[in-house]
Amino acid sequence: MKFIVTLLLLSAFSVLPLFAQELPPATALRQVVPQSRIDLLMQAAMEKKLIAGGVVLVGGAKKTYFSRAYGKVSPAGDAKEVAVDTIFDLASLTKVIATTPSILKLAEERKLSLVDPLKKWLVEFEGKGRDELLLLNLLTHTSALNDMPLNPASPMQSAIAAAAAQTLKGEIGSRFHYADINFILLGEVVRRTTGQTLDEYALKSFYQPLGMKDTCFRPPKEKMSRIASTAGDTILITGEVQDYVARQLGGVAGHAGLFSTAGDLALFCRMLLGGGEVDGVRVLEQRTVSQMTAPYFSRGGRVIRGLGWDIASPYSAPRGNFFSRGSFGHTGYSGTSVWVDPEADIFVILLTTRLDYRNKSEFSQLRSELSTLAVEAFGSPQLLKELEEE
Repeated sequence: MKFIVTLLLLSAFSVLPLFAQELPPATALRQVVPQSRIDLLMQAAMEKKLIAGGVVLVGGAKKTYFSRAYGKVSPAGDAKEVAVDTIFDLASLTKVIATTPSILKLAEERKLSLVDPLKKWLVEFEGKGRDELLLLNLLTHTSALNDMPLNPASPMQSAIAAAAAQTLKGEIGSRFHYADINFILLGEVVRRTTGQTLDEYALKSFYQPLGMKDTCFRPPKEKMSRIASTAGDTILITGEVQDYVARQLGGVAGHAGLFSTAGDLALFCRMLLGGGEVDGVRVLEQRTVSQMTAPYFSRGGRVIRGLGWDIASPYSAPRGNFFSRGSFGHTGYSGTSVWVDPEADIFVILLTTRLDYRNKSEFSQLRSELSTLAVEAFGSPQLLKELEEE
């Protein structure tokens, strides 16, 4: 009889819509086959050619609940299978895994202030009518700056000069507009403040102390065999950052260029859940983590961001249905995302070899449903009880 009940549950599960707008509570399925629901979600994404493969990792402050690899490292016919330690181009996760913590650590050490005018660190802004533009505005994408093409002969200087001369669209501090230029400038602030490039500073301040052995900009040759490919205009790119502007900037930039594994990112997430500390190693103070993930409102309260981190905005698909209001995360164009919920003690990491860049809505649904399934499958008993009572 037990076999028949299980078979019926599996049969019912197999016909659930894998890309539905809302997933049913399915309490019984949560208890019987929670991992299989994630497996089927990823399998559906591969069959739809959204991705060639990827890694999903779900964890909490003290343990990993789920870690699994799927598919191939590229769409090439002879591509290798993805492994749990495959290295991925993180794209815009660079903003929150490298640049944001670096700026916050410098503020913690009183080497700069988040309310410093940008012109204090980038003198090119002096006399350009940008006196009210603060580092805080760059972190929250409320600078009113827009992205622009760079001069390949002097990419960083052209980025700074063009940003300083740009006609602002909107009011500084109130207009939310997600733009890479904000973090390109912040990466340069790290360099001018410390005398170290962003990759050097982040490595010494975070990755080495936390034991993140595969997290770096410009991966070395010995790691190439473990790196998943990304799609260029006409070719596959392996081991070099996909983002064209980051390549112009030499592969190290505040907005993109970082590579990592799901396991390394799990260490970083645990550090955040631990208030700046993991396994006895502290890299940020508790107050710094709290400040970094506190809500900042724009667009009349319709957009909520942390410092660098997303909370509730048009980019918040990985929040899913059940993450709390205090959760935060970020996405990356290459097919990556991280979402962390301190209240529920859970985080979800998705790293993929993304294939379809035009179908943004289905990719957003993949991120959203993964987080929803993760909470249903691995959320705390108290959280699951609250969900069942809703």
